[in-house]
Amino acid sequence: MAVKRKTPAAAPAAVLSPRALGRATLERQLLLRRAAMSAKDAVRHLVGLQAQNTKPPYYQLLARLEGFEPAELAGLMESREVVRIVTLRSTIHTHTADDALTLRPLVQEARDRELRMFRKGLAGVDLDLLRDLGRAYVDQTPRTPKEIREHLLAQWPDADPQALSTAARCLLPLVQVTPRGVWGQSGQVALTTAEHWLDRPSATAPAPDGTVLRYLAAFGPASVKDMQTWAGLTRMREVFDRLRPQLITFRDENGVELFDLPDAPRPDADTPAPPRFLPEFDNVLLGHADRTRVIPLALKGRNGVGNQAYGSVLVDGFLAAIWRLESGGGGAAPTAVTVQELRPLTAAERDDVTGEAVTLLSVMTRAAGDGDGHDIRFAPFIDFDR
Repeated sequence: MAVKRKTPAAAPAAVLSPRALGRATLERQLLLRRAAMSAKDAVRHLVGLQAQNTKPPYYQLLARLEGFEPAELAGLMESREVVRIVTLRSTIHTHTADDALTLRPLVQEARDRELRMFRKGLAGVDLDLLRDLGRAYVDQTPRTPKEIREHLLAQWPDADPQALSTAARCLLPLVQVTPRGVWGQSGQVALTTAEHWLDRPSATAPAPDGTVLRYLAAFGPASVKDMQTWAGLTRMREVFDRLRPQLITFRDENGVELFDLPDAPRPDADTPAPPRFLPEFDNVLLGHADRTRVIPLALKGRNGVGNQAYGSVLVDGFLAAIWRLESGGGGAAPTAVTVQELRPLTAAERDDVTGEAVTLLSVMTRAAGDGDGHDIRFAPFIDFDR
């Protein structure tokens, strides 16, 4: 009689602590050491820079790149090698031209979901016609949001003006044209389509597999929910399952399955992490559903109130303070950095934070043409839980 042999049980997935996850993500985010990488390559590697405001992309690259000067990213903006466009999470990101033409179609389903929220205000509006009229109007010359809204209201006077603006933003891949977003320059928001600005067509919506792999390379290890939170997409479980043979898996301390690229770096949890000044809405703070790898539970929500966020200071790889630039007003260049501790910093940590703040202020004031400035201030720690 043949003896049936049992198949050996698969070894349980290794468990990664928040600290281990944080070190892995910081390494891939170029935040454990500044990378000798061009600004364009960094924008591509990071799958875009959150750019809800105009200056954060410059601060993001300053925290990540060796020898970065704002003029490098400004030049990419002016040469149209990178653009500002609504993509991930329905927010403006700075992307390479190639990514703008592929990621925007990929996240179109999220824009369609957003548009359905405004359907009452669009009663009687032919969305195909709106798309065609809007495209012809902004491709004639870049238009302000107000001009676009008024142009569409002339066709549909009974529609909700805000709904019409949202429909144009959701249906068309609108980019903010320069000088908006160029360091040292100012300009109101003016929009045209990515295809017109870049003089080439958008890609058809790609399969999400490649973007999942790129996400893991820049943000992993990560769960399905993490990736969905970062991209603003849904129903990604089947994509991860399709990619499973190419990936390895872990668990977090709550038992959530995490996916990763086999050869991606996963530094030891005790790897030193120098202080880094990040702008509001940096993607390393927003790129996961579970953000405890960079934001301690005790400090959840402390780097922002509602839609108002502050610059964040990472110390030992975790949020520990917030920061702001001080100036004399009237558009003057920044003259000081104020750091508000969210937990008490040691004397050694303050020294390290001061050194990083000096780098920030020196580069930014030099870029503004006003010389170096090294006024670093620490606001007293406030225990909000007492």
